[in-house]
Amino acid sequence: MVTNNPFVGMATAVTGRTSDGKVWIPSQNISVERALRCYTMGGAKACFMEDRLGSVEPGKWADMVVLDRDLLSVPAEQIGQVQPVMTMVAGKVVWERDD
Repeated sequence: MVTNNPFVGMATAVTGRTSDGKVWIPSQNISVERALRCYTMGGAKACFMEDRLGSVEPGKWADMVVLDRDLLSVPAEQIGQVQPVMTMVAGKVVWERDD
């Protein structure tokens, strides 16, 4: 299954298993913390925008996603099931999940 869901990608990077259960280079697994850094600061740096994006700091744009659970506390096998509940752009809520 092909997806642009970053949590599925993070789960693969951490567990070494693809979403269809295949083992994918387990010797290159990384920690959840490193995967999170790659998807936040790494993405900002790849766009040459690390001075504005990628972390929560004074002077940055406050683009962020609120998740339904703590990404650093869930079992690695459940990372791909994490869901957003709110998205903020420039500090303003632009999307909220309907529950």
